[in-house]
Amino acid sequence: MPDLIDRLRYIVGAAHCLVADADTATYLTDWRGRYTGRARAVVLPADTAQVAAVVRACADVGCGIVPQGGNTGLCGGATPLDDGAAVVLNLSRLRAVRAVDAANNAITVEAGVTLAAVQAAAQGVDRLFPLSLASEGSCEVGGFVSTNAGGVQVLRYGNTRELVLGLEVVLPDGRIWDGLRALRKDNTGYDLKQLFIGAEGTLGIVTAATLKLFPALASTATGWVALADPAAAVALLARLRAVAGDRVTAFELISRPSLALVLKHFPDARDPLDAPYPWYVLVELSDTRADSGLDDLLQSALQKALEEGGVLDGSVAVSGAQAAVLWRLRENISEAQKREGVSIKHDISVPVSAIPAFLDAAGRALEAAYPGLRVVCFGHLGDGNLHYNPSRPLRGENDAFIARTLEVNRVVYDLVQAYGGSISAEHGIGQLKRDLLPDYKSAVELELMARIKLAFDPQGLMNPGKVLRAPFEAI
Repeated sequence: MPDLIDRLRYIVGAAHCLVADADTATYLTDWRGRYTGRARAVVLPADTAQVAAVVRACADVGCGIVPQGGNTGLCGGATPLDDGAAVVLNLSRLRAVRAVDAANNAITVEAGVTLAAVQAAAQGVDRLFPLSLASEGSCEVGGFVSTNAGGVQVLRYGNTRELVLGLEVVLPDGRIWDGLRALRKDNTGYDLKQLFIGAEGTLGIVTAATLKLFPALASTATGWVALADPAAAVALLARLRAVAGDRVTAFELISRPSLALVLKHFPDARDPLDAPYPWYVLVELSDTRADSGLDDLLQSALQKALEEGGVLDGSVAVSGAQAAVLWRLRENISEAQKREGVSIKHDISVPVSAIPAFLDAAGRALEAAYPGLRVVCFGHLGDGNLHYNPSRPLRGENDAFIARTLEVNRVVYDLVQAYGGSISAEHGIGQLKRDLLPDYKSAVELELMARIKLAFDPQGLMNPGKVLRAPFEAI
């Protein structure tokens, strides 16, 4: 499409319309290295007007558009298909913090602003933006809104969906919807922004967002706790919430194989405890008051649980630096897995009360079918979200196991459904789980999704091949 390329160059400038293989390569492969696609061009607009002009140009000739931010997604949602038919529209140049309203506890930022930059802008006015991810230095606003990212503090503050007040979106025909309202109450019909949150760019392109801010935290207490099993973790969560309420900010479950991979692949990492244990939780309490007494509260709760046998061992960080060391153990699990090699990854959720039974059933079923398996399990136990990733411990045996991914998925996802859960908790659908949706969502749900897609994007140009196989499939 030489005419389209010329038009795109005119809109964004030749330097920001990339077509050479050497220039486009980094935009065409996902972070995990699982998906690599092709594109007619990679376009990097500088503002919302340029995004709208690019979309209009593509719509005029029926060219698909793949929105992309920091390219840290884990399901192939920001990677083009291998047909080379689409244009990748990367939003990383939209970097403005448009407004910070401390009195209204709101911040308006463009899609290319990193999560870390949003957090820093909030800190600059003594506020907190609570979304926290391991990739916060590189993931961007448009991406975490479009995937409804979760992270470690969902327990207290909710998913991205609960942190968004308003959006600016370029629609599939190139029109701009300005929904950047910083209101807590707006009952004037359908809440349109919610359709774009978690839609993975299949309904429109998020170019800016107004996000909620919260009072800055003045004190935290962080503990690393060893447990015999997930049931003990669920019991400990209930104990802590009974004494600390919503000051329980994070409650992360970590299996011994997860920690072992971090110790193996990060030479500076150290085991926080003197002996290995089968399970751990990383717990954080936080408060807006400096004199909240959180350290004593956490110490007391853990000591009582230790005396009653619910906890095997543990320690409470004595400084912010020590707490940061503990958090790095948790945050480096995904990178350690990447260095170790390929595993079959599952980002699932079940009710918190069902986690012990699910893990027991899944472990027994997989061990029976694939003896000697290693399962790296970790995640946000406080909101029921687990990352459940089996592989073979020996690289030489792993390729044959990975080839059976569909069988393994069926075992895990059937059990997830049996326990009332979801096959995607916070990473989205993308390409990875697109073909699984018909097995785990009802025909009515799929039909409604397809009708929404058809209403917004009748040409099927927005992020083609993601979430739904085709916009008309379920109708």
